Amino acid sequence: MKHHLSADQIEAYRRDGFLVVEGFLDAAELEEWRRCTDEAVAERIGAPVALDNGVWLSNHGDPDSYYSQVFTQCLKLAETHAGMRELMFDPRLGEMAGRLAGVDGIRIWHDQALIKPPFGNPTGWHMDNPFWSFTSRDAISIWVALDDATLGNGCLWYLPGTHLDGKTGAVSLGPNQADLFKIYPEWRAVEPVACPCPAGSALFHSGIVAHGAGANMTNRQRRAMTCAYMPDGSTFNGVRNILPSDYFESLKVGDVLDDDAINPLIWRA
Repeated sequence: MKHHLSADQIEAYRRDGFLVVEGFLDAAELEEWRRCTDEAVAERIGAPVALDNGVWLSNHGDPDSYYSQVFTQCLKLAETHAGMRELMFDPRLGEMAGRLAGVDGIRIWHDQALIKPPFGNPTGWHMDNPFWSFTSRDAISIWVALDDATLGNGCLWYLPGTHLDGKTGAVSLGPNQADLFKIYPEWRAVEPVACPCPAGSALFHSGIVAHGAGANMTNRQRRAMTCAYMPDGSTFNGVRNILPSDYFESLKVGDVLDDDAINPLIWRA
């Protein structure tokens, strides 16, 4: 794993809100990530899905709905697959996220597989952190390409620097690609940047940088394994998101989200 970061990479991430790390995984590591992801997704889709315990498939429903054709999304696979747990709990990932974000501790918010199906719909422009149960300018995610992510099959696009605006308005991922610009019309002037990634490469991006993905115009799926990270010490903002119901009901706005069973600490400086 190419886990050492240079000063230039950290500077680029903080300026743009995203960073591409090509060759992040070597060939053997890539095959292990693919194996674990394929197994964990197959187990999840083939098993009953329960929202209440925080282990769920978010677009489990009408297979013909627009969102179901954006991607298959399986969350918290580390809770149900031992190999995925080993990958996601790697402290090197936490250290990279922490160094890029400039924080002293990193907790997992949730992992998720994102599989854009053949001829799948585009992913509308959005930010991640507004959907989550904490609010932080230092929220960060890793996105690992398990297949080549290209302009043709729906690679990620970013609006560089939008994380510096500090905006936190949520927009649903519906059929209208440009709904985010109804909230932030000034971002129409920002030149989008495409980030094609060979398989085994990784993208890190801020939880408040605007991003989306194109349609998959090919007859093959495009797999990615991702993990969202929460800076240690983050507090509850009142949004449930993936929190189990009993934990959610026990919280008050401002409580520190530090339950290691739900949001494990994987790295501390």
